[in-house]
Amino acid sequence: MKLLVLSNGHGEDIIAVRILEQLIVDRDDLKISALPIVGRGVAYQQKNIPLIGEVKQMPSGGFIYMDSNQLWRDVRGGLVQLTIKQLQVVRQWGKDGGFILAVGDVVPLLFAWLSGANYAFVGTARSEYYLRDRDGWLKQTSWLERQSGSVYHPLDRWLMSRPRCHVVFPRDKLTTEVLQQYSIKAFNLGNPMMDGMCQTNITIPEKNTLSILLLPGSRIPEAEQNWQQIIEATKGVIANFTNRPLLFLAAIAPGLKLDPFVRYLLTRSWQQRIEVTNYIQDDRAVSFTKQNATLLLTQNAYQECLSRADIAIAMAGTATEQFVGLGKPVITMPGKGPQFTYAFAEAQTRLLGYSVILVENPEQVGNQIKAILNNPEQMQRIAVNGQQRMGNSGAASRIAQNLAEILSKISKN
Repeated sequence: MKLLVLSNGHGEDIIAVRILEQLIVDRDDLKISALPIVGRGVAYQQKNIPLIGEVKQMPSGGFIYMDSNQLWRDVRGGLVQLTIKQLQVVRQWGKDGGFILAVGDVVPLLFAWLSGANYAFVGTARSEYYLRDRDGWLKQTSWLERQSGSVYHPLDRWLMSRPRCHVVFPRDKLTTEVLQQYSIKAFNLGNPMMDGMCQTNITIPEKNTLSILLLPGSRIPEAEQNWQQIIEATKGVIANFTNRPLLFLAAIAPGLKLDPFVRYLLTRSWQQRIEVTNYIQDDRAVSFTKQNATLLLTQNAYQECLSRADIAIAMAGTATEQFVGLGKPVITMPGKGPQFTYAFAEAQTRLLGYSVILVENPEQVGNQIKAILNNPEQMQRIAVNGQQRMGNSGAASRIAQNLAEILSKISKN
């Protein structure tokens, strides 16, 4: 049986690949191909999953919904022509039979419907937590949004309720419950974003060390701009914890060059160390010191950094969500964009609840961290909230098993 995966973003590509890896265990007869609607589909290429149709990296990196200027740049870069070609490929693929797995938001979902094939949908982008929590609507939620009834608009729900849409996998329990009210075949099997993420008990060489994760994001030049704000914030942290060893763990995306991050540290009185540190399992990590603080730049110990850190200073998307899912607090602040603007940061606080504290500027970060760590009740609420918002590990396997059962039924018919 043929299976086509549609996704619209690097994070969505990774989630799709995780599901496919588990699905192949149950259905090794599947002929799988993929069409990344946004980007070049690197995650698929790394797993040797063949791509169909034309793929192209747009100037916005997929963030056209945040800035009309980004949309115009993409239009000039060939977005309209690319979309038409991709739609033609999907419709032709649908005529030949098979099944479609759409991963992301309404765009791959719409493509799946237009194909004429049977399909399933993994909703990674939207959550009811943007509009409400367990107690009801958020104050920021507009009258129009409340009238719509769900973070998924009527068109989205219509596409999910079609007979050819066999199943929907929302990202959390609350969203699943709301969609089920509209007679949509939605199942809460967890969020694949948390797969492989787990707490580990790692011994810190220095007792009483406070470990702080630094997440500047993964896109250039925005990540470098965010880095400057984050390093300014570390000054306040050091000032608030003069009698306690500090360990800053900077998880830098593998695709970025480290030189700009290193140079900025040197301009801010951080001293580079030559000896290899034993704080993390990465002998290529770059180490710096300043007063009672150690800072490590690593591109090879992402999950270890998330597991080890007590709290994060973050200006990122997916990584922030994963850290919250581990039950830990995040301090964030708005950047200059195109992704991490005030609007994005504010929306993230709604999505992740009181696990994320939004401050206006770097100078406020140190005081905020001290206040949180001195409030055990708040820390406990954050731990519970993270699990509720992000779910448990193993979602990709559970989704794959459900899909395998559906594909078997379709094959028999």
